[in-house]
Amino acid sequence: MKVEATLHGDRKVYSVSAFNRGVGSWLSRLPTLWIEGEVTELRRQEGWQSVFFTLKDLEDGSCLPVSMPRTTFDALRLEVADGDKVHVYGRPELYEARGVFRLRGLSLEPLGLGAALARIERLKRTLAAEGLFAAERKRALPLLPRRIGLLTGNEAAAKRDFVTAVAARFPAARVLVAETLVQGVKAPAAIVATLEALSREPEIDVVVLARGGGSFEDLLPFSDERVVRAVAACPVPVVSAVGHEQDTPLCDLAADVRASTPTAAARLVVPDEQRLRADLERLRAALGRDTRLILERGRHALAADAQRLTRAPALLLERKRAGLDAVAGRLRALSPRATLERGYAIVRTDAGIVRSARAVAPGIRVDVELAEGALGARVEETRE
Repeated sequence: MKVEATLHGDRKVYSVSAFNRGVGSWLSRLPTLWIEGEVTELRRQEGWQSVFFTLKDLEDGSCLPVSMPRTTFDALRLEVADGDKVHVYGRPELYEARGVFRLRGLSLEPLGLGAALARIERLKRTLAAEGLFAAERKRALPLLPRRIGLLTGNEAAAKRDFVTAVAARFPAARVLVAETLVQGVKAPAAIVATLEALSREPEIDVVVLARGGGSFEDLLPFSDERVVRAVAACPVPVVSAVGHEQDTPLCDLAADVRASTPTAAARLVVPDEQRLRADLERLRAALGRDTRLILERGRHALAADAQRLTRAPALLLERKRAGLDAVAGRLRALSPRATLERGYAIVRTDAGIVRSARAVAPGIRVDVELAEGALGARVEETRE
């Protein structure tokens, strides 16, 4: 829209709106550029479409208002706060409604330590989303590793602390030391190559990454994406002992176990020989007691079985005899002799046993069997 003035005599007079539009139009022709300053007065609300803050020049206190679309600001996923030193990429503009000059922010990057922390935080979220830090990926350390790989720098402290602690706890342990760069821009590639070579060595069952303490910048190689992925992909369990207790490089999250110091790592990868021997002695004593108890119980069981076997034939014979007596009693009860002994008799003719008076006639000879002996008789009469 063309900005036009109104003539008042010999004067060209612009309205506030027209003036602001003209200045705004002129500012819009300026290029986008990077501005450095310290964040102050950061303001953001849930319902706002933009995020507002002020960039302050630390040398003379000059200030520049900045607005940035909320979606752009949130997409950066940066934990920006008052006092952070940043670079803001944007273009000058005039908020015409209020005549306020400001920078329209299009992107933002923290500086120095803040920038490194932001990069690490973004990488951390990416790798976590891939599952590299998942608990189910963690592997258990071997109880008695055949050989321990130690990846460390050429500094004496970390290597000495680890090797000394391992030798004190388990003198028979074998440690293969691989020294490499652990600081500087070349360190990540060197750490990855050394880790891959060390894990392929014969009988290596666990690898320990050990580095002494240092500044945040000194430990940056152990948060490098290449190193973190190499730790996660290592074919044997990895113990990360990098920095001090308060340091948490990303390799700590990808490793199977984290140790606060190289000495603590030694306590994780090898057992205490004296305690192990004491445990074995207790187990041996317990095994001896259990064996004696089992033998004693077996001896008692055999003795009881022997007694039962000794009594078994007599018991069996007695049971058989009792059974025969019961059968004999039932047979005697069913025998005709038992009936005769109660005073009854069996009468027979030549035709057989007489069961009815109609089967005989007077004058027929019959044989009468008694309980004791028999007699012959002749029928004199029959009665029905």
